[in-house]
Amino acid sequence: MRGKIQKAGLVFLGALFGVMISLNFPAVANKEAASPLPVDDLRAFTEVFGKIKSDYVEPVADKKLITEAINGMLAGLDPHSAYLDADAFKDLQVGTQGEFGGLGIEVSMEDGFVKVVSPIEDTPAWKAGMKSGDLIVKLDETPVKGMTLSEAVKRMRGKPGTKITLTVIRKGEAKPIVVTIARAIIKIQSVKSKLVEPGYGYIRITQFQEHSGENLAKALEGFYKQNKEPLKGLVLDLRNDPGGLLNGAVAVSAAFLPKDALVVYTEGRTEDAKMKLTANKENYLRSEAQEDFLKNLPAGTKTVPMVVLVNGGSASASEIVAGALQDHKRAIIMGTQSFGKGSVQTILPLGNNTAIKLTTARYFTPNGRSIQAKGITPDIVVEEATVSGIEHQAAFDLRESDLERHLSNGNKNEETTNGAQPIKLPAPPKSKDGKAGSEKSGPAEIVSKNDYQLNQALNLLKGLQILQSK
Repeated sequence: MRGKIQKAGLVFLGALFGVMISLNFPAVANKEAASPLPVDDLRAFTEVFGKIKSDYVEPVADKKLITEAINGMLAGLDPHSAYLDADAFKDLQVGTQGEFGGLGIEVSMEDGFVKVVSPIEDTPAWKAGMKSGDLIVKLDETPVKGMTLSEAVKRMRGKPGTKITLTVIRKGEAKPIVVTIARAIIKIQSVKSKLVEPGYGYIRITQFQEHSGENLAKALEGFYKQNKEPLKGLVLDLRNDPGGLLNGAVAVSAAFLPKDALVVYTEGRTEDAKMKLTANKENYLRSEAQEDFLKNLPAGTKTVPMVVLVNGGSASASEIVAGALQDHKRAIIMGTQSFGKGSVQTILPLGNNTAIKLTTARYFTPNGRSIQAKGITPDIVVEEATVSGIEHQAAFDLRESDLERHLSNGNKNEETTNGAQPIKLPAPPKSKDGKAGSEKSGPAEIVSKNDYQLNQALNLLKGLQILQSK
């Protein structure tokens, strides 16, 4: 019996070598000075495989063992690398198009639990009061501990109308919060806009999707048609924007920057992972046949005074936009430190409609600042108001650097500011009951009069307008 197990292990080892060769393992090894295959480690792997097959209390299918081994390899790298089975791969493809089924939260894994990076605006999770930094410990009656991120996401998604109960630990709350949320088809309105005052526009990007650049262009064109005069100031709100598609971030940046200005560059081990993306249509259009939706923007778009709002829920693509506009001195960044998710995940299809999401590079701003694990430091720090007496800022204290096994910054000096010490404005004023005003008075409201950060942004733009007129 023992001989059969050893023979099976050798067969499996041979098969594993074959898989590695088919996945172009030698090409990767050559980049490391032709490092030999780690035969001893692979032999230990096959021995464990054989022991489980022969001695585990219940029979386990080969496919399950191999899938879990792949999950373990990727989960052990960083919080964002993952194995995507057929369902997860399909959900990812659908989600980038702005419509999918689920709760509407961007999540990561921390210490075996699911942590909320950011609730997506106008989704069931957002309306139910989920907050950035929430720690999900149970899904219905099933503990999250021990699940992979893919397994947890799969449980949270489901048929629209069905409900799921989340048990949540939140900083500042003595007891776990239990919230029941009805799943829905998540239709995300990527770009929201409003002329808040004559001459002053407000644009909020909730997530970067395929059509974010086009929708931004329409909003900007609409402002000039509404106002019938050049804009005096513009607020670009990227708060709680968890990111999304890279070409969407390049398109949004290109709308405000000169042609061919550097937006972002990446550095990784492979040549494919080294990119320089500029404000050029080749870097944001989805195909050569697509018409350039930015070419007819009003000329004032490139010069209108701008404030970009960010906070701890601003991650990835939103940090790329903020960093590019900050480095080119095109906009003043206001708010609080962003999340710090500055790594590139590449989707590598494996066949059978599965794939791996693998971290392959880091993002750098035009001036060479790494976003990873540091984020974007605002030029002007403005704390957020409190909500229902709980410090709102505390809900956003989760950062990339807090995640277990997070990728390092990659810069030796790890500089995150744009060369100047940030200015800090006074904290939000207290109302008569001793609590600061709520930032949002309703899910349907694009702009709230009680939004302290937005009001400070508008005050700054008006001040700049007065100085320019003088």
